[in-house]
Amino acid sequence: MIRSPLRLACLALALLAPVAAQAQAARKPHILYIVADDLGFADVGFRSPEIATPTIDQLAREGAELEQFYVQPMCTPTRAALMTGRYPMRYGLQSFVILPEQNYGIPLDEKLLPQILKEAGYSTAIIGKWHLGHADRKLWPKQRGFDYQYGALIGEIDYNTHKVHGVTDWYRNNRKLDEPGYVTTLLGKDAVRHIRQHDPAKPLFMYLAFTAPHTPFQAPKEYVDRFNSIADPNRRTYAAMINAMDEQIGAVLAELSRKGMREDTLVIFHSDNGGVTSAAFAGQIETKGQLPARNTPLRNGKGSLDEGGTRAVALANWPGRIKPGKVDQPMHVVDMLPTLAARAGASLAGTKPLDGVDVWQTLSRGAPSPRTEIVYNVEMFRAALRQGDWKLNLRATLPAKVELYNIAKDPGETTNLAAENAPLVAALQKRIDDLSREMKPSLFFQETFKSYLGRHAPAPVFPNDDAFFIQGD
Repeated sequence: MIRSPLRLACLALALLAPVAAQAQAARKPHILYIVADDLGFADVGFRSPEIATPTIDQLAREGAELEQFYVQPMCTPTRAALMTGRYPMRYGLQSFVILPEQNYGIPLDEKLLPQILKEAGYSTAIIGKWHLGHADRKLWPKQRGFDYQYGALIGEIDYNTHKVHGVTDWYRNNRKLDEPGYVTTLLGKDAVRHIRQHDPAKPLFMYLAFTAPHTPFQAPKEYVDRFNSIADPNRRTYAAMINAMDEQIGAVLAELSRKGMREDTLVIFHSDNGGVTSAAFAGQIETKGQLPARNTPLRNGKGSLDEGGTRAVALANWPGRIKPGKVDQPMHVVDMLPTLAARAGASLAGTKPLDGVDVWQTLSRGAPSPRTEIVYNVEMFRAALRQGDWKLNLRATLPAKVELYNIAKDPGETTNLAAENAPLVAALQKRIDDLSREMKPSLFFQETFKSYLGRHAPAPVFPNDDAFFIQGD
């Protein structure tokens, strides 16, 4: 039979269409992973009209708003969990943050997310805050899988001088920089510049880790003036810091669009912990006045194992690949490594046993989460665990505390149901105790105690009390 050229062309297109679809599906996405610092759960425009975040709002509206995205209660542990796909208690980073005078970091035998993606053909860049080791160059981002680095190694810096305790903490590719500018603006501009220079044919993983809105509360006057309706000065400046970050995120997305990369880019955004509601966690730089963050309707904030400290504002956006809407399913930041690795077609060879699971179906279309347990944290003096809807919060320091909440019905943790559910408390407490036996000693407390004893004293065994007292006898 003789076929017309038009019919042959149509037949060819029909045969090639599945191949093209498979090729599109197999393409490695660009990944833009954005982390805010100490952002309150309620402090984005789609939750509170008081703070304008039009870019973040649009990402949430056109993507998945993640209602139950869990992180660690503080900065270093959350970032470590993201980088390893493992709970920080596995390697001693479960407590507090790495202070400027401390010399430990994420252990070198942990294989990190940028290393995994780099092996899969990605160009990797960190622009912003690291806070996973600064005293030894082996712990720096360029030595842990990032091709490009720009920003702060610690992060709790002055937004204009880029200093912490009088020392500059501002680097590009291992070299200290002395340059003027507001930190948030510099990070956004550098991200835009990096994308502009990037070859779209090569997959890009950009970890854009803002220091905003962490203390000190500082913002250019032009941003502060946008919030004159807010009476409290800290709240007004805090809002300005968030707005400035939102504006830079918008510039980065615009550059992705200009380069023809936006449709192929998976965007993840979340805070590293809840907003600061206690002066104990407001940072080393003195902050006067009322703390401005809001984690409504959740209880407490940064540093606590309550929902306000560990449930972060979060979203995911990928045009045509992520179904818009709210996803009210539990997931944890440790899940991001296996989820991103799967999208990138990356091998997990060389990683230690992961606590994270691939939550793509939940993230992208709201399917039930494969995660049945959330480990909020396990430390020598406290722990919290959630299984299903039930959360147990333990404090071992006296006066001891045992709290049980049905998080689905009571996300604000207002009604302690421990007394009425003794068998459930016992089961969850046993699970926590089992996890504690897998816990590595806290590097923060080891380092702190070593400093107290003196640098030439033997390294203490801590926090394992039995071993500690045996050593002291």
